[in-house]
Amino acid sequence: MKTYITIAAMLVMLPIAHSANAEMVPSWIKNNAEWWATDQIEDADFLHGIQFLIAQQIISVPATQVTAQSSEAIPAWVKNTAGWWAAGEIKDSEFLNAIQHLVTIGVIAVGTDSQDAERVPESSELRALNDDLESCQEIKKAYQRIDCEKAAKEAITVYEYKKDAQLIQVGPINYYWKGIGSEGNSLEITESGQALLSIRMLAENISSDKVALKCTSPQVCSYDVTDGSTEFKYSGMDFISGQIVLNPGGVVEFNMLFGPNIGYGGTQFIYDPAKDYHFRISEDFGQVQVPLGLG
Repeated sequence: MKTYITIAAMLVMLPIAHSANAEMVPSWIKNNAEWWATDQIEDADFLHGIQFLIAQQIISVPATQVTAQSSEAIPAWVKNTAGWWAAGEIKDSEFLNAIQHLVTIGVIAVGTDSQDAERVPESSELRALNDDLESCQEIKKAYQRIDCEKAAKEAITVYEYKKDAQLIQVGPINYYWKGIGSEGNSLEITESGQALLSIRMLAENISSDKVALKCTSPQVCSYDVTDGSTEFKYSGMDFISGQIVLNPGGVVEFNMLFGPNIGYGGTQFIYDPAKDYHFRISEDFGQVQVPLGLG
């Protein structure tokens, strides 16, 4: 039987801007907490996931309440708390208070100008990827050095996506999406009232065969947005010659914009905060609807 540590006695309590509930804490964070508690992932990988919560303002942490007694180490009781939370044995609020304690003691540092500032140890995988990028500088032939740097930077991009993003598996393709509010993903309303929705995703071919992502025109495209009653076609996208071909293990980051009607079977994107919007993937190899959370 577990002996629970009284968190209130161990924490310098910090205010939580939002009440914790299952909808506000992504399920993949619970998976990470379980893996971390059982030593299946490193401290850095878990803390990067928590940094995502802070960046998305799911956890609001004042940057001014870091104690003078800072520490580089994560207290063992925090890891225990993560495991209990993942198992559903304690409330979200207790887990979030434990995370805020890591800010209090300086394990996670949140700057006054940006919530992206942190002091998280670099994972061994990321260190290896950065070492690979640095080693490219030793190549004397320019074209070989450029190819090396391109591959290394792509690998780092994939690592960053897998660390922070939601995984959406559709047949042989893993799509990774970081959510509205992340770089390349936004909803804006222009002065004229036109809604502009930007979507950025990473696609990874996990099969042993070549796979093509298809989009030849707004009318003939495997990717669109729906509010449940209307299908909205893109206004701009990255696909070249109507498709992106991925070799086995290949990855590509692609952008799509939904806004004014550009013709060719297109539509004007209309935003209604009362409606729920989904990004739809309708490839021959599978279909899925991804909630966008625009409301």
